[in-house]
Amino acid sequence: MSDPAQSLPAQPFLHRHEFLIRRLHSLSGLIPVGAFMCVHLLTNASVLDSAAKFQTNVYGIHSLGKALVPVEWTFIFLPIIFHAVIGVWIVAGGLPNQKQYPYGANIRYSLQRLTGMIAFVFIMYHVLHMHGWFHNAWWLTNVAEPLGGAKFRPYNAASSAGAALQSPWILGFYVLGIVSCVFHLANGIWSMGITWGVWTSPSAQRWALRVCAVFGLALGCVGLGALYGMWRDGSGEAYTEARREEDRMYEFKVDSGQLTPEPHKRIEEGEEPEESTDRSASIVPE
Repeated sequence: MSDPAQSLPAQPFLHRHEFLIRRLHSLSGLIPVGAFMCVHLLTNASVLDSAAKFQTNVYGIHSLGKALVPVEWTFIFLPIIFHAVIGVWIVAGGLPNQKQYPYGANIRYSLQRLTGMIAFVFIMYHVLHMHGWFHNAWWLTNVAEPLGGAKFRPYNAASSAGAALQSPWILGFYVLGIVSCVFHLANGIWSMGITWGVWTSPSAQRWALRVCAVFGLALGCVGLGALYGMWRDGSGEAYTEARREEDRMYEFKVDSGQLTPEPHKRIEEGEEPEESTDRSASIVPE
């Protein structure tokens, strides 16, 4: 007689390691992906203080120099890709659909999946729109820019980001994307607590749900506030003032030897919003 164990079909890799993969998936959603999103939104919200404050924070990030790209891929992009791929696999039924939320509402379960898909599409678009995906001159010139991407200029941070958000369609998609990302994180923290056995009783889950809801509302306000601040600095007098502050900071850093001139990281002639073009010559005082 043949061994019954040998006659069973081999299970796919993800099924064999489902326990580990699900926990790595939930953990990656919190650290580093969720942690980065919180820092990213808080940093962007500094534009509400002033364009100069936001520019100072951007200079701090770019002080990493050549280490910036490896840091981005190691701690941001690869974890996001891993979390997204496993998430899509779960939604598509590649892993068994376990009811992990016995005390939660079905609406949150459905919204978690929906916002995850929206968040992934938004993040992909956001990185293309602002940064062009890859820091390669040929790629940026021949692929990203013709697709309407690579709008962000690190040394004109607030004004370039704001100018890229002036379309009501783009602005609306950013609102949807930010709200989806925030909900997915806040609700994901709550479900992660169940997955990891942090809160198991109905009362503990209710309290955790309230805390996560407050966290989500607060982070959502930060994210939408940052979006408003960027949009505000993208046109009119606010754009002109932001450009003036950014250019003044750039000239000071170059003159003092703190920064090597990198014109490609600044707004070039012809990239200004139409209503500000006639004033661009007077942005940097003599």
